[in-house]
Amino acid sequence: MLENIFDKKAITKKIIDDLIDQPLLTSIFVVDFAILLLHRPPVIFSIVMMGYIICMSMYYGQKFRIYKNL
Repeated sequence: MLENIFDKKAITKKIIDDLIDQPLLTSIFVVDFAILLLHRPPVIFSIVMMGYIICMSMYYGQKFRIYKNL
């Protein structure tokens, strides 16, 4: 039971380290999400921003998939 908890902590630390390794992409992703969540940008701009969030989610999903097998 405890080994599973420590594994989750180790995986979470690796994911956070990978996010810190790419500060530009991570900050753009977070700011883009915050703008869409807290403001009402124009429709065309919202569609472009949503597309970017989807692309970054797929990128990070592929990048962090290696930790699923640990």
